[in-house]
Amino acid sequence: MRLYFIRHGKTQWNLEGRFQGAGGDSPLLPESYQQMAQVGHYLQDIPFRHAYASPIKRARVTAQHVVRELHQRIPLTLLSRLEEFHLGALEGQTFTAIQQQYPTELDAFRNHPDRYVTDRIGGETFTQVIDRMTPAIQRIVRDNPHDDDNVLIVSHGAALNAEINALLGTPLADLRKRGGIRNTSVTVLETQDGQHFNLVDWNNTSFLTATPSPTDTI
Repeated sequence: MRLYFIRHGKTQWNLEGRFQGAGGDSPLLPESYQQMAQVGHYLQDIPFRHAYASPIKRARVTAQHVVRELHQRIPLTLLSRLEEFHLGALEGQTFTAIQQQYPTELDAFRNHPDRYVTDRIGGETFTQVIDRMTPAIQRIVRDNPHDDDNVLIVSHGAALNAEINALLGTPLADLRKRGGIRNTSVTVLETQDGQHFNLVDWNNTSFLTATPSPTDTI
């Protein structure tokens, strides 16, 4: 089966360069709705059996719009295990402010996941997010057992980056080495048993017409 992971549409906090975790949910930008339509159009010839999404509004709305563009009657299930990182004191702060207050944590979050500790700031580590999300992915695979089952999974940039790389067997220290994930991008994994995964496509944005900017990617 194939799992099509989509990051939610771009939000106001994404544009402003703010940390936006499970505790923050700024509005989706108007142009994000066009990009949701583009990803739905890109995927519309693929028969999907089910769609899953984080219940946080920016992911939930993205999933609803993409499913609508598919013109397929598929159920959408919300799973709290697909939420973004809980970010503690970093929530809602600009990257510039965090660089001044918590430079060690910011560098670890961006570049050294194995060194990211949350003693001073609260929230989840990479290991905790992976341990939370993996059972959800295993459930999805279990509930869609046929070789030709395709599923959509709409979630968040940092959480998806960590979980997808973990599913591929990437060591914790190297989780960020594939690069970031852009808003409304598509990453595809393939599995036969829910334990071993192969990468089919990473951070595909070929269908998006908007010129990319640095604030699109985390």
